[in-house]
Amino acid sequence: MMMKIIHFRMHQYIKLMIAGWVAIVAVVLLTITSAEAASALPEITVYRDPSCSCCEGWMEHLEAHGVQTNSVPTPDVDTLKQQYGVPDGLTSCHTAIVDGYIIEGHVPVEEIKRLLAEQPTVRGITVPGMPVGTPGMESGDERESFTVFSFDNQGNSEVFNHYSF
Repeated sequence: MMMKIIHFRMHQYIKLMIAGWVAIVAVVLLTITSAEAASALPEITVYRDPSCSCCEGWMEHLEAHGVQTNSVPTPDVDTLKQQYGVPDGLTSCHTAIVDGYIIEGHVPVEEIKRLLAEQPTVRGITVPGMPVGTPGMESGDERESFTVFSFDNQGNSEVFNHYSF
């Protein structure tokens, strides 16, 4: 009788150990899959003035979050903005293209990821001007509140997100 009890408990212990190992393997596989999904974001092509250093800071922000960038220095970014339909009142210093969307200015990477995940029917998103504290425009602890706008092919815009400081 004692041997049956020992055998039963040993069998239960082995089942518990196997279940634990299966759980560990599942967590590892989910972690690897999530990391691969994050790195699978499409490359962003950034058109910028060759002498602009804040554009480089914005690209560094993207790269620090796993987004690959392709820098295309161009002396005539204004013509490019018109070509891609960026509304005049929503421009900034650089224009980027990712997966068919326009990204104008110092847009945080979280908003780009949201845009690509949700895929709204917009032409792009923008942070107009160059607000202090946005990615690439850091200045110590100083931060200005700013708005990320979406815009469509007709030039209509809506608030995509707002950052208050």
